[in-house]
Amino acid sequence: MKKWIVAFTVLAAIPASAMAGDRIAAITVTGAQRIEDSTILSYLAAKAGDEFDEDTLDASLKALFETGMFADVTLRREGDDLVVSVTENPIINRIAFEGNKRIEGDELESEIQMRPRVVFTRGRVQADTDRILELYRRNGRFAAKVTPQVVKLDQNRVDLIFTIDEGPKTTIGRIGFIGNEAFSDGQLREEVRTRESRWYRFFTTDDTYDPDRLAFDKELLRRFYLTNGYADFRVASAVAELSPGGDEFFLTFTLEEGPRYKFGRVAVESSVAKLDAKDLEPMVDLMPGDWYDALAIDKEILKLTDDLAARQMPFVEVVPQMVRNAEEQTIDITLAVGEGPRTFVERIDISGNARTMDEVVRREFQLSEGDALNSAKLATSEKQVNDLGFFEKVDVNVAPGSAPDQKVINVKVAEQSTGDMSIGAGYSTADGMLADLSIRERNLLGKGQDLSLSTTLSSQKNEIDLSFTEPYFMDRDISAGFDIFNITRDQQSESSYDQEQIGFGLRLGYPLSPKLRQRLTYRLEKSTIGNVDPAASIYIRGQEGSRTTSMVGNELTLDARNSKLDPSEGYILRMNNELAGLGGSTRFFRNKLTAALYYPLSQEWVMNFTGEGGIVWGLGKDVNIADRYFLGGDNLRGFKNGGVGPRDTATGDSLGGNHYVRGSAELAFPLGLPSELGIRAHVFGDAGTLGSVDSTGATVVDEDALRASVGAGISWRSPMGPIRFDYASALVKEDYDETENFRFSFGTRF
Repeated sequence: MKKWIVAFTVLAAIPASAMAGDRIAAITVTGAQRIEDSTILSYLAAKAGDEFDEDTLDASLKALFETGMFADVTLRREGDDLVVSVTENPIINRIAFEGNKRIEGDELESEIQMRPRVVFTRGRVQADTDRILELYRRNGRFAAKVTPQVVKLDQNRVDLIFTIDEGPKTTIGRIGFIGNEAFSDGQLREEVRTRESRWYRFFTTDDTYDPDRLAFDKELLRRFYLTNGYADFRVASAVAELSPGGDEFFLTFTLEEGPRYKFGRVAVESSVAKLDAKDLEPMVDLMPGDWYDALAIDKEILKLTDDLAARQMPFVEVVPQMVRNAEEQTIDITLAVGEGPRTFVERIDISGNARTMDEVVRREFQLSEGDALNSAKLATSEKQVNDLGFFEKVDVNVAPGSAPDQKVINVKVAEQSTGDMSIGAGYSTADGMLADLSIRERNLLGKGQDLSLSTTLSSQKNEIDLSFTEPYFMDRDISAGFDIFNITRDQQSESSYDQEQIGFGLRLGYPLSPKLRQRLTYRLEKSTIGNVDPAASIYIRGQEGSRTTSMVGNELTLDARNSKLDPSEGYILRMNNELAGLGGSTRFFRNKLTAALYYPLSQEWVMNFTGEGGIVWGLGKDVNIADRYFLGGDNLRGFKNGGVGPRDTATGDSLGGNHYVRGSAELAFPLGLPSELGIRAHVFGDAGTLGSVDSTGATVVDEDALRASVGAGISWRSPMGPIRFDYASALVKEDYDETENFRFSFGTRF
């Protein structure tokens, strides 16, 4: 603007009377070096032959400045000619960053707009300075300072250097709450994502200030109160105050809790022909007298919508109607079922997948072009695409189509690396010191295929495994794959022998229902019992040698858990059947049934009940020791590996058994430490029995008696991997059983 004022002064020096009626004979340009005169003239509003008009010259001056190519522009009259004098902005020769340690120069360069060989303007430099400051703020450094410096070079070039003072990390000094009466400050701090700065939070950025996270914290507080009966709750304000030193923020949430409500009358109404509300009422689990829970209402709506969609009613919507009773502090809930808008999927557009094929994303969708638009199926589809693990971000939205009843589903993804190379190290009581190396590609050639090569080395077991999985074999929801393996186990301490297994396996899995899946397997392996101790049991020395097993298997899994990695609610049932004898030298029929139930006693207290049983029959011959069951260690704490069941008392060798049953009850709960530490306590009780060995003799004991133990432990999801320590004591045991009290496991990958 100052430059325009200077130029306006030049124009003002020309009397208006002198310009009135006079015409421009010619226009000349001076001062241009890189820019062609014709380019400059093209921006002028005034042309040769036009009158010397003050407004026209003013518009020409503004147009030239707005190009960003000039540091200064003046217009003057010389006789009947108009002279345009320009000073070009310099060209950027190089951009450099100094003082940056926390953020790499490449990341900073990708954030700014200026580039080498681009025209330098002070406005753009200021904009880039602001962008760099914002990047540092997103990384928790609000005290950062950025100073742009310009180094002039010859030929009207400049070097642009951003000098950065990163300053201290701006952490969260205190999180406070005003207006909370139902819950303490400590309880509410556990509900928000932001954390107060502590020495042990060096692996997280949750203790740095982030405006977006603060907005998310407000939503988390709202959800927490709405699920605990406070239907009128709102966050009146969320204020972040920066300390005078610029190194801490103090967050203050002002809350309006309102009264706490319970569910009053719960009803279902239907305005849809041939749909009786009484048929839907048994599906609703909301109970009068329970505390109001907005999340529970959403779950009921989703459940009813899914059920109606399964009944071929895709254009039905469920709307909750709530009536507050202030005196009794209850809320009557009516789930109104009515006709919804009739909309269809016109097409599904996928973008952002430069490497992953469209088909990999499309096949996870429960909707196809032409289907009725169903919000429940759309949400499930988005979750399934996320669960692939191929994308850093998945954004699904619905846009209008070519007609009012047509919708376009836009799927925008951001790809992430799917190749892994990991080196692991750890220790467990079962395997001793261990190390592993794994190379894996989870999205081979962008087709969603999984290829991995892994090896594990330990004092008790060595294993190498090559695995390949095609998740959609023949373009159907059928997973197919193979495994090639070589495993050696040191069983000297339990049974005085070593075992080697080498072979391959084939597998084919497919869904029978949304939660039920079947898997068929074939396995061919050569098993060798060797290095048998001369003092070993005669029943083990008789097992020495090699055998070939050709085996087919079937596995049925019903998985209704809320999470496969860290379940806290639901159950899983699994049945395995294996038949060996289609060729090879071994003959047996082996069966196993497993069940686990997870029940949340409260938000962080989870009860887990596990039951398991198996039986194996020899077909025309005894069951080999390598094909029997062993009990103890991880599957029966308080006892050593193979410490329970049939045993040769003359040598102390465990012989395994042909059938077993075991059960476990475990309660996991927090210790009152900050939840982000991932430390939990466990109390448990285990019981089981193992028996019915084929080997018989005077020194063999096979009493099939019940064993039981109780114990406690601590687990930690440490930054270096999961760690667990258990102490268990055997309460019911036999004299010949081998027990242990401590059990420890640790694993990590780098």
